[in-house]
Amino acid sequence: MNDDTKTKGPASYFPSIEKKYGQPVTHWLDLLRTASSSKHMELVTWLKAEHGMGHGHANALVAYYLATEKGD
Repeated sequence: MNDDTKTKGPASYFPSIEKKYGQPVTHWLDLLRTASSSKHMELVTWLKAEHGMGHGHANALVAYYLATEKGD
């Protein structure tokens, strides 16, 4: 039963992102909405260059962001 309740995919990174960077995930998703690009790797590179985020964390946020934005 634990396997069903465990967070999977990009959202599994959210607790460590919040702990490491001191901002809620909503902060990062709001920032992504202001970015001039909608391409995955350009957004990852932007988070890394402008906000000092590691690749794995940036990639997880962008993957989640793009998946949820397309669902709107």
